[in-house]
Amino acid sequence: MNEKTAQARQRRTGGIAGSDAQEASTSGRAQQTDGLTFLGHMAAGAVAGIAEHVAMYPVDTIKTRMQALGHPGQRLHGSTVAQALKAVLKREGVRGLYGGVWAVSLGAGPAHALYFAAYEAAKQALGGGEEGHHPFAVAAAGVFATVTSDACMTPFDVVKQRLQVARSPYKGVWDCVSRTLRAEGVGAFYRSYRTTIIMNIPFTAIYFATYESAKKALGAREAQQEETLRVQLLAGGLAGGTAAGLTTPLDVVKTRLQLAGVHSPTRYSSGALLPTIRRIVAEEGTRALWCGMRPRVLFHTPAAALCWATYESMKRFLSV
Repeated sequence: MNEKTAQARQRRTGGIAGSDAQEASTSGRAQQTDGLTFLGHMAAGAVAGIAEHVAMYPVDTIKTRMQALGHPGQRLHGSTVAQALKAVLKREGVRGLYGGVWAVSLGAGPAHALYFAAYEAAKQALGGGEEGHHPFAVAAAGVFATVTSDACMTPFDVVKQRLQVARSPYKGVWDCVSRTLRAEGVGAFYRSYRTTIIMNIPFTAIYFATYESAKKALGAREAQQEETLRVQLLAGGLAGGTAAGLTTPLDVVKTRLQLAGVHSPTRYSSGALLPTIRRIVAEEGTRALWCGMRPRVLFHTPAAALCWATYESMKRFLSV
């Protein structure tokens, strides 16, 4: 009788222990995947993308104009960021800094929704969400995310940059879309797509790997059990600035291809990366490939900090 009671007690204890272990395992998995569905990540990403681009749009306008050196009316060759900002404000006022903001607002939502949702899904599939440090898995997930989202964002980016240049010939987003379609066809919206992909693959690999690595380093340094807003802001800013600085030459090529023929006779015979680089260097020198690096870094550092802080906050809000 005592033996049977002991066996029954052991079975009950084992069952409870097994249940606790299963619950702990489930809890661990839920913590790693943050409890959000694919659509939840899309919603959080859309809010983060719009907040990032709209908040930092004036800096992006200055960057675009500094890179469009071959286009008459820019008059920003050799200017500092402060001088360029002063020149735009003097000639066009505050409105000059926001040309094309509606295009990026329309595109940033769906593009970043795909971007972050694809990233989270790929990160989990590649093991980047497990305990420990997995920079290569995270970088690969970032590459997958950008290939997915750039197909959506590139046409909006073309419209945005054509409206950002000084004395843009277009009256607004829809005027730019319709006139570009009539004059150049659908291909004009994807002329820079290959260069965008080539640029964004290293950008996002550096960006996501730096962000996740910085989060872990800063969290360990501050002995935080959970990520704080401060850690997310610092890690995001570091990731954005580092990736932006290193990929500036590719961004210059992308900008030139997107602005080809706009308010200027300058056109590039190919949408390929190397021929465009060779022509820019031959006509303007190597320094031209690094034009706009300061405003690009100034854009991406706070933009990435804001984007990640907003995204992580939205994830917590939606998972409640």
